[in-house]
Amino acid sequence: MARRTKAEAAATREALLDAAEAVFFEKGVARASLEQIARQAGMTRGAVYWHFRNKADLFRALLARVRLPFQELVDEIDAPGLDAMPLEAVRLACQRGFARLERPEYRRVYAILIHRCEFFSDIDPITMQNEMAEESLGALVDYFTDAAARGQLRDDVAPDMAAGLLQSCLGGLFHDWLRSPEAFSIEARGMPMVETLLKLVARDSG
Repeated sequence: MARRTKAEAAATREALLDAAEAVFFEKGVARASLEQIARQAGMTRGAVYWHFRNKADLFRALLARVRLPFQELVDEIDAPGLDAMPLEAVRLACQRGFARLERPEYRRVYAILIHRCEFFSDIDPITMQNEMAEESLGALVDYFTDAAARGQLRDDVAPDMAAGLLQSCLGGLFHDWLRSPEAFSIEARGMPMVETLLKLVARDSG
């Protein structure tokens, strides 16, 4: 019985997050209320408070569902010998990240964060965006540093420069795509850009 209750609680939490996603996307985070989210989920506001302290806690939990930690993307890749090929790991991780972003739930939540979330109370969307960007940049620097140590990066390209170039490329593409996600596939447009940049910074094997 306890196991079933735990499963039911998890299902209720996910249903509330789904409802929050819909309401935040329609109204924006600041204008959405917990009452509206509860109604969207077919529950009471008490159910919301059982699982989340406040709207900020609910929004952070929603964002956590679609976080794309770079190392997690790499860890999901099943490719023999990838540890010795850091630039290939970067390429494949970008590909997996693009594929995730094509999913509607990822696209909607990131659109909420970028376009429908204002400063209020203890929600600071810029700080949240900066935290994700810094996490991504740190991982990229580590991989390009490994590539340099293995002689796979050009001598005139520092690891932090290579990481910054790629992150700037990805960030610009991401924001362009979020403005009009139906206009193009982020994976179809993004992968040639990533592959071209990686070729430019890689040491010529010939």
